[in-house]
Amino acid sequence: MTQRIGLIGLGIMGAPMARNLLKAGVPTTVHSRTASKVAALVAAGAAAASSAREVAERTDVVITMLPDTPDVRQVVLGPDGVVAGGRPGLILIDMSTIAPAATRALAESLAAHGMHMLDAPVSGGESGAIAGTLSIMVGGDAAILERCRPILAALGTRITHMGPSGCGQMTKLCNQVVGALTLHAVVEGLVLARQAGMDMAGVIEALSGGAADSWMLRNLGPRMAAGDFAPGFFVRLQQKDLRLVAEWAATVHANLPGTVVTSQLLGVVEAMGGGELGTQALFLALERLSGIGAAQRGPGSAGS
Repeated sequence: MTQRIGLIGLGIMGAPMARNLLKAGVPTTVHSRTASKVAALVAAGAAAASSAREVAERTDVVITMLPDTPDVRQVVLGPDGVVAGGRPGLILIDMSTIAPAATRALAESLAAHGMHMLDAPVSGGESGAIAGTLSIMVGGDAAILERCRPILAALGTRITHMGPSGCGQMTKLCNQVVGALTLHAVVEGLVLARQAGMDMAGVIEALSGGAADSWMLRNLGPRMAAGDFAPGFFVRLQQKDLRLVAEWAATVHANLPGTVVTSQLLGVVEAMGGGELGTQALFLALERLSGIGAAQRGPGSAGS
């Protein structure tokens, strides 16, 4: 792989993704607003850049993994951004989760400067980013994707071309609906088990062998049972994604009542001060609504 890669955004997802690029032998330049995150990647073999503009000046493909639409827009189109430092032929792969309409607008802006863009959001959480097993949903030109497929193969095991610009983001929003509602179902089942005095670990083991099995049950169920609400994906970012879902659903006239309820319950977690917790903290909202107090929790139960 001869292309020089830049990665902007070294959070829970971006940092392990950069490490996987380095493990694959890809020359990687990184940038983050947090100097310590850059230093950790430099120690692992990356080169540091002081701005998004410098990343674009020094690389052929720029990957962005950022929290929200305004962050991506600023990094790409800002005065010290990717477009300012890039040259014709540069490829931007945005792996953030942002609004589909914003993605299409960014792709048009890049095209006006002779640059290309793929929207390539991911699913699999922090564990998938660390293991390099992410599912990557790609919108944009198929030929550009093929040029970038070896890069993406260092980050994920399933890379699916979904159609033109914006289609990757639309697929990711569908993913967030299914994931959020599956998590909600798991939480309700485990709250029911807890309220009935059952062993949560045993319930998880039993359910994971049948039709109720899911990634959420197997990966987040044990963490709820152990009272572990550390983030693999923040509640606040899940809420951001569900707001994007609501905006897009309104434009296509889709009625998503379950998604609305799940978002409201995550709002309860935020009101409890849990925006920086992992999404499995949805358990805390249902626990509170069920009136489960500390005295009712046994060993291995969740705590607030």
